[in-house]
Amino acid sequence: MVAAALGRSSVALPVLPSPPGLTAGADYAARREAMAGAVEKLGEALGEAGSPGSDRAVARAHKAGKDHARARIEAVLDQDSPFLELLPLAGLGLKDNIPGGANVAGIGLVAGVETMVIAGRATIKGGAIDEASVRKGDRLAAIAAANRLPTITFVESGGANLRQQFKVFHAGGASFRDITRRSKAGIPSIAVVCGSCTAGGAYLPGMSDYVIMVKDNAKVFLAGPPLVKMATGEVTTDDELGGAVMHASVSGVADYLAEDELHGIALARSVMATVAYTKATALPHSHLHALPEPPLYNPHELLGIVGTDLKASFDVRHVIARIVDGSRFGAFKAAFGPTLVTGWASIHGIPVGIIANNGPLFSDAANKGAQFIQICNYRSIPLLFLQNITGFMVGTAAEQEGIIRHGAKLINAVSNSTVPAITVIIGASYGAGNYAMCGRAYEPRFLFAWPNSRVAVMGSEQLAGVMDIVVRASAARKGVAIDDDFLASQKSKFIDQVEDQSDCYYVSAHCLDDGIIDPRETRNVVGMALSATYSAPRARLSSPEHLALEQHVLDLATQRFGLGHLALQHSLRHGNHTLVLLQCRRVVHPRHAHG
Repeated sequence: MVAAALGRSSVALPVLPSPPGLTAGADYAARREAMAGAVEKLGEALGEAGSPGSDRAVARAHKAGKDHARARIEAVLDQDSPFLELLPLAGLGLKDNIPGGANVAGIGLVAGVETMVIAGRATIKGGAIDEASVRKGDRLAAIAAANRLPTITFVESGGANLRQQFKVFHAGGASFRDITRRSKAGIPSIAVVCGSCTAGGAYLPGMSDYVIMVKDNAKVFLAGPPLVKMATGEVTTDDELGGAVMHASVSGVADYLAEDELHGIALARSVMATVAYTKATALPHSHLHALPEPPLYNPHELLGIVGTDLKASFDVRHVIARIVDGSRFGAFKAAFGPTLVTGWASIHGIPVGIIANNGPLFSDAANKGAQFIQICNYRSIPLLFLQNITGFMVGTAAEQEGIIRHGAKLINAVSNSTVPAITVIIGASYGAGNYAMCGRAYEPRFLFAWPNSRVAVMGSEQLAGVMDIVVRASAARKGVAIDDDFLASQKSKFIDQVEDQSDCYYVSAHCLDDGIIDPRETRNVVGMALSATYSAPRARLSSPEHLALEQHVLDLATQRFGLGHLALQHSLRHGNHTLVLLQCRRVVHPRHAHG
């Protein structure tokens, strides 16, 4: 089992069972209907945020030989390439922000290379950068850096939204810093300038590794003709000051001059091909050379298994069974700490360690989770967190058995884990449970949410109840009478506020996740995200615990085989602890030699 779980054996993992009546009955039907409604709402939100702009704006762009953002992305991607859009709901519902942000962005294949492609939405408010767009840009930069993804950016923007200049200016400069840091790290960036970019926006192509400018349409300058005339008295034109021809032949800012947009897109693909960018970590053989086994159960059943009522429980193993290859799952410590499900599986042929909630976190579950994370780090197996957590268990018994200390072990393990982590919030995400399950603050490589999810310190009713108790206790100490009607009114308003701010759309609009996804697409979304993480190198753990494990295995091997330490150093330095341990066990238990 250990060998299979760690991807070192052809032995198949066991299939997770699915009770015959699980997907039947009135409760399942009601849950399915509710979640289907949530998915429909998601589709409407994505449609609103994904609009290319008004018909008039798009027609005006076409007349000028330009296209809108999504069309540019579709044209640069390889034929039939998937596209994992990121942060599509940034700014949705926020005052004076473009729904979806000032750009469209995601990961797809360009010349066979997994690439982050970003395109400015100049057909909506001129693509002006607002506060949500800055947040989105920061997150995109973090994803590109952490996963070492090359970038292609289609540049066309009206600059900062001046009504939000204070919110945009101070944080916005980080985008230029991030490009240069990725360049230093050897992560290439390609800028395709399709229109005007002035002032700070001019630095984006200036700091990119490769710059393509489209003839007649590209205009790049720190100050346009009106400001130059006002500042210096010089009278000049757009083309003289910052046209594509000038930059390609005089200033040298442009590396390539494109005759039109399609030529610019072709040049971007050509540059990506000549860069010959390769993944720093080889994808598993099972991902590259075998057709992944689909889940045994229909992913559409996820809608009726989970539903939208966060108070209604479900067995998370039924969710796992509809996400992983062949519905196969090698459980780790299945009978210990049962409110946290841990084990190994594969998604699209990529091994993954899964940590999923089946109730609140008790001390035993926290210890189990910490141990499992350490094992995955030793074996360099990425982690998938499935969050549906109300928090750590509270009460006298929990405190006396040391829930703080044991919970700290789990949070410590999450904080110091070095393997890629992907988090999907499939229900509630409350309190310290969010931290222990690798919430945003713990820097998962990717974080997605289902449309039924909520994120907060705790549920709205619990928060309001705590507030009520605190207010009444304070009034009693002061000898002040309570106005029950006023307190009830305040409590109601507070519940409404918490409900609004914990809603997944509010969270996503503030760029605190990487997108709300249809539960039925979880397998494909996680599979693409896992593949992207392999573009970055894997850092093996070199903690005192790891060194102690190596020493333990060496001592055990010496005892069993009578060999000197040097005879096994090479295997251990390449992480073959499991292989050596199994060899040791075979000496003691020969009948297990082929187990």
